[in-house]
Amino acid sequence: MQQPLTINQARERKKHDKQIKLLANIPWLTTIWTDFKIIFDRDPAANNWLEVLIFYPGFHALALYRIANWLWQRYIPFIPRLLSHLGRFLTGIEIHPGATIGKGVFIDHGMGVVIGETAIIGDYCLLYQNVTLGGTGKQTGKRHPTLASNVVVGAGAKILGNINIGNNVRVGAGSIVLQNVASDCTVVGVPGRIVSRTGHGCPLEHGKLPDPEANIIRSLLDRIESLEQRIQNSSIY
Repeated sequence: MQQPLTINQARERKKHDKQIKLLANIPWLTTIWTDFKIIFDRDPAANNWLEVLIFYPGFHALALYRIANWLWQRYIPFIPRLLSHLGRFLTGIEIHPGATIGKGVFIDHGMGVVIGETAIIGDYCLLYQNVTLGGTGKQTGKRHPTLASNVVVGAGAKILGNINIGNNVRVGAGSIVLQNVASDCTVVGVPGRIVSRTGHGCPLEHGKLPDPEANIIRSLLDRIESLEQRIQNSSIY
């Protein structure tokens, strides 16, 4: 037979129920915690929780965005944009409060990152400094890119327009992506071209991306050398 609760137990249970209800109404609290934990998995320079809490602007920008987005979804005017502007001033990272960002996203270094109003970023994506998720004109509606899960966007890369980037895609540093990219692909260049369709593996190995322009130049040089050799051989006779 179940024992009746004492007054103290009833109070503790009521307090616990209130905490659960608060977390249910403010889901961004648990998302911020996921954003915090992923830093230790993605950044070998993250030594302890205090350094991450104080010295990581990407985490600060995302925390302010989570609050601003929560207010934005409730149609509260002015304050979400004010928080976004404050985050830009403090961190150099501009995230529109209307953007949709999943959990476990890591913005490394972060200076110069711009994320537009209708951009969508899936879970556990990794963005480096000077990345832009922007539009291509003045059209209304959905005008910014959609990134699926586990996407890595290298430093200085631009993904523009209402396009879809699949799961596990790696975008090389300095690339400009203007078209849809299927899952598990690697994109480099201006404009971005798919150079690999096996995107599985460590997301931090973006420094090992292939260089298609260097490969083309190397093949041209080999061709010129071969032709020169043929000319020399023919001139002997």
